[in-house]
Amino acid sequence: MAEIALAVAASHAPGLIGLFDGAPDESKRVVEQAYGAIAQEIANADLDVLIMFANDHLANSRVRAFPDFLLGMADEHAGPFEWFKPWIGCRDYRMRGDRATAEALFHGIGRRGVRMFATHENLKFDDNVSVPTILCELDAPGRPPLIPILQNCTVPPLPDQRASYAFGQTLARVIREDLPKDMRVGLFGSGGLSHEPGGARYYFIDEAFDNWFLELLVAGDHEKLLAEMTIDRLNESGGGGTTELYAWFDVLGAIGEAPCESLGYTAHSDWKCGVGAVRWAVGAGARGTTSERGAADVA
Repeated sequence: MAEIALAVAASHAPGLIGLFDGAPDESKRVVEQAYGAIAQEIANADLDVLIMFANDHLANSRVRAFPDFLLGMADEHAGPFEWFKPWIGCRDYRMRGDRATAEALFHGIGRRGVRMFATHENLKFDDNVSVPTILCELDAPGRPPLIPILQNCTVPPLPDQRASYAFGQTLARVIREDLPKDMRVGLFGSGGLSHEPGGARYYFIDEAFDNWFLELLVAGDHEKLLAEMTIDRLNESGGGGTTELYAWFDVLGAIGEAPCESLGYTAHSDWKCGVGAVRWAVGAGARGTTSERGAADVA
């Protein structure tokens, strides 16, 4: 059976690229350290594919027909989408896709009763995928092909913490049962932390909430996370933005209660977003070895 060999999550604020040079040294250090650790994890994990969960900023679907989850099946993923380039301030990039694995995931998830959408066309990426791609150099030679899954974190009714967690559990079953034996799969949750894009509290960062959330992740208290991280609670810390953390819940559901490590946190007002990252101890250290918590132990 296939194995979840990597699980990470990080914020993707556009200022992490376009406004990086003007940030305080400590904030820059946190971002460089956190994203540097994730990039190294990806490079060392010997992945066959990387699945990235991120929100859709209304770029790919109409409000009146907004899917909970939209899976990208393109043979190649390119970005950022032209409209977002001045906003993000990053270079162009191209990454390999994996159509066969994406189709296997789509059909496997559907057979298990979860409705989602998919497209073979290139999705329109903004900071959701672009920021982690640039900061982790996911388009560099030797990096694994990418399968993006964009979820609804904005348009009601949206999949909440429990729906996202359950989606991750279903995805884990598909990975274990439907994908080729010995395939190594990485999971990356992209989004958050607290922020309110374009809202009345555009420059507000709820540092207390951000640190509390990261502490719960490190403590491994999934029941408390599922009980506390409601849509209303997340919107208290930034309407229309903090719910991006549900992309992290996709990963949580897929891996179960694996040990979690915080890679750092910073709050710089010009980035308009709390910035943090974590990694979970999952998978084997190298292809063909046995880990203490292998894929059979995930939820």
